[in-house]
Amino acid sequence: MKTILFDASLCNGCYGCQMACKDEHCGNDWSPIAAEQPLTGQFWCKVEQETRGKVPEVKVQYTPVMCGHCDNAACMAAATDGAVYRRDDGLIIIDPVKAKGQKAIVEACPAGAVYWNEALELPQKCTGCAHLLDDGWSVPRCVDVCATGALTYVDEADVPADAVPMPAVAENHPHVYYRNIPKRWVYGVLVDRGANEVIIGTKVSLVDAEGTTVAEVDTDEFGEFRFKELDENAYTVRAQVAGFEEVVLTADTSEGDVVLGDIFLKAVA
Repeated sequence: MKTILFDASLCNGCYGCQMACKDEHCGNDWSPIAAEQPLTGQFWCKVEQETRGKVPEVKVQYTPVMCGHCDNAACMAAATDGAVYRRDDGLIIIDPVKAKGQKAIVEACPAGAVYWNEALELPQKCTGCAHLLDDGWSVPRCVDVCATGALTYVDEADVPADAVPMPAVAENHPHVYYRNIPKRWVYGVLVDRGANEVIIGTKVSLVDAEGTTVAEVDTDEFGEFRFKELDENAYTVRAQVAGFEEVVLTADTSEGDVVLGDIFLKAVA
């Protein structure tokens, strides 16, 4: 069984996979595998963009979402008359004739990867470019056009141990995996308000709820510190600079990344 593997550390957000999917399926009827995809309203490969943090520390994360061709496919369970079937290579196909009128197939997908074609009264989704594979291609179009290698087409047995199933359908055992999705982070800048200067080379500690120091970094030449790859927990940021009161700030990553911004130190009276 083949699997699409997405490596977030290699993605530059070019949207090439999304555009290639539209190019392959819009204006082209690949029956009996798929009817023509409409120009608007459907993205069988959809690149989701998430803006994380806030000014002055903002990062953008890109993640492609597509059909997982799940082992426990909700779309198959919702279909009647064999309208959704699994090929011998594992790809799940919505029959464009038998599926007509079966909107329940759309509603069943927990990832929102199945779309409703109003004009054709037909549920539609990624086919894994089955028509191309049948024609001798070794990979789907989205993988073929990925310029950075962020998308690859690998055997299930070769999926790296640190990769995780596509989260939206993880319980359904999809054949799309993600790796190197950035975890939470905490950012701040230590500033001497009186001298109007940043504090360079000061150790900053990140402490968990049990009082254990989980990470330490030194402020850089801009007075900045960053803690990366954090779990979703409540933390405390602590720093001590001679002549100033100790910095003790809450940094709870449970709801998202934490940007503390400029932290003005208070001189000891």
